[in-house]
Amino acid sequence: MDAFAQQLVNGLTLGSLYALIAVGYTVVYGIIQLINFAHGEIFMIGAFGALSTWIVLFKGQTALWMLPVMIVGAIAASVVTAVIMERAAYRPLRGAPRLAPLITAIGISVFLQEGVRLLYGKVPGFPDAKQKVPFPVIDGITGQSWNPGNIVIQRAAAFTILALVVCAIGLWIFVNRTKTGRAMQAVSQDPDTARLMGINVNRIIVVAFIIGATLAAIAGVAQGLQVTNINFKMGFLAGLKAFTAAVLGGIGNVWGAVLGGLTLGIVESMAVQFVPGTFGGSPWKDVWAFAILILVLVFRPQGLLGAKVVDRA
Repeated sequence: MDAFAQQLVNGLTLGSLYALIAVGYTVVYGIIQLINFAHGEIFMIGAFGALSTWIVLFKGQTALWMLPVMIVGAIAASVVTAVIMERAAYRPLRGAPRLAPLITAIGISVFLQEGVRLLYGKVPGFPDAKQKVPFPVIDGITGQSWNPGNIVIQRAAAFTILALVVCAIGLWIFVNRTKTGRAMQAVSQDPDTARLMGINVNRIIVVAFIIGATLAAIAGVAQGLQVTNINFKMGFLAGLKAFTAAVLGGIGNVWGAVLGGLTLGIVESMAVQFVPGTFGGSPWKDVWAFAILILVLVFRPQGLLGAKVVDRA
């Protein structure tokens, strides 16, 4: 029973990380039906943005009050990258066949990944990003774990789960209780009619990218705090898993992305512990995660909670 509870906690932690990134996928897809495969790199850039903020402002310090400033730095780096990406790469292709922005997204993903790898360490005082870069230790977040019974709960894991709860509730309030949020719903249903009603569609699309980048940046900070290091490749698999979570829950459905992320994390964690023999252990966790995705797509292609995307003529 203790082993099950421990793996459940581990799965919820991992799933919360996937869910934070997946919600960003979902917000953008819900507005313009774009599968942004560069979103994982936005997550990676957020982690490096937080590290850069710490190096410039606080190097050598570990106080808890630095964490909000690091999160702001992470969000700034991710948001600026996402807005430039939308304006320079995606907006000119908005009327193109869907394959064009999809291929562009893959190209941007490689461009951002290699850009960080080649350029980050060139700045004086900054570490070489070609290797794993140590992430700052923050008092109260990366300290001693809690041990209720025989279960180990890392403080960074609690931070990740709490971040998901706060962000999900905040996003729900924003989408359903604010003028901009209602405009986002209108654009997701019919951008042409929304434009005729006086909504600035381009502005709403930029807002969607900003929201997605913000959530990815927070996830990047959470990943750094948990693993205690970051690297330029961290966004690729995390982004792929987050996209899987979004599809698993129901593409375009925010709560589906949350459920999909949590489900994916729990499946991976349980497979590591309870699948016996050759097909068990951590090397097989990705296999089982994507196997679950295939089964869901075969038997329930709309996802666990159903997709919320309007078919447009």
